[in-house]
Amino acid sequence: YENKYPPDAVYEETGPHARLWRTYLDESQMHDFEMVEYSRDSVDVLLVFAGLFSAVVTAFVAQTSQALQMPSDTILTSLVYELVNIQRASHNGTSVDDVPFSALTPASTEPQSSSIVWVNGLWFVSLSLSLTTALLSVLVKQWFHQYVSMPSGTPRDRSLIRQYRFSGLQKWHVPMIVGLLPVLMHGAVAVFFCGLIVYLLPL
Repeated sequence: YENKYPPDAVYEETGPHARLWRTYLDESQMHDFEMVEYSRDSVDVLLVFAGLFSAVVTAFVAQTSQALQMPSDTILTSLVYELVNIQRASHNGTSVDDVPFSALTPASTEPQSSSIVWVNGLWFVSLSLSLTTALLSVLVKQWFHQYVSMPSGTPRDRSLIRQYRFSGLQKWHVPMIVGLLPVLMHGAVAVFFCGLIVYLLPL
């Protein structure tokens, strides 16, 4: 840096245009470029994958969530069968009280199988993790975009602003959040396959 920037005047070693700040900006730009470019590429891949994966899980959930509610035709069939038994008992002269009651009523809402509850629960968790990954990826991209946008001003002002933003990234644990994004995405995929196994076992 001594060859790149001329020496500072006496008592101007920490002035607004001192080479101390210019050297700091050069070093910090190299550090920030490596950090942001690596994280940005990773976040871009995760964002695309999270969007596609969320669409796939949504298609599965849209089909299986209908089974969480008792089908109306099943309830109607059970009630009609009970009514036929009552009429048959009346015709044969037997007591109507001996006719077994239908286990299903118009107020019945429980699904036919408990496995469908597990399947939908796992897939909803997977969808939530995937959407959370997509949301955090967008936020991280916005943080990095704001971080690398350097305002105008003297080298000292820009150095202080850069250090303030870098301290903010560390305070909000942005590098840790970037590292957790693949973990969330892998968890979403794993939970989805667990639900798929539960869904396919009875078949």
